[in-house]
Amino acid sequence: MDKWEANVIQPELMRDKGIVIVQPEGKLEKVDFEQLANLVDPYIQEQGNLNGLMVYATDFSGWEDMASMVSHFQFIEDHHEKVKKVAVVTDDNVLSLLPSIGNHFTSAEVKHFPVKDREQAESWLEK
Repeated sequence: MDKWEANVIQPELMRDKGIVIVQPEGKLEKVDFEQLANLVDPYIQEQGNLNGLMVYATDFSGWEDMASMVSHFQFIEDHHEKVKKVAVVTDDNVLSLLPSIGNHFTSAEVKHFPVKDREQAESWLEK
């Protein structure tokens, strides 16, 4: 399991499962997406793709600035075809809408899970 000391999203790569878990806590920053790419890109280059990405969050605080938002969208653009599934694990009403929005911007299957179902979300990502 690889962890990266990103400022806000705290990414964790479960190499044996091909899953990345991000847990944003605060406003997203440009450096978060640079560090996330540095963590997952070598794995993707080696394996061809990620089985899944789990976004585990209690709320969405937005982005630090416009550069952070652009960096987030660029990360999605660069990786959307290399991630099979995205699990949004949250009880936040706004974040729970991500699957219906995300399905328009990614080839990954995107699904919402309540926080109590985190283990179920991880199992779904593995399949």
